[in-house]
Amino acid sequence: MGKKNKDKRVTVFLVCSETGDRNYTIRKKPKAPKVEVSKYCRRLRKHTKHVEKKK
Repeated sequence: MGKKNKDKRVTVFLVCSETGDRNYTIRKKPKAPKVEVSKYCRRLRKHTKHVEKKK
């Protein structure tokens, strides 16, 4: 039996740039570039820019 190629992934949070709330979690490869997306913020009730932050 051969070894399986396990793809190690890291859990990161998507943090709202305006309120600082951790609204979403994602799993991504460690060497991938930082994520910056527009997502819905429940506190502000509108779409805002969310940036990646580690634990």
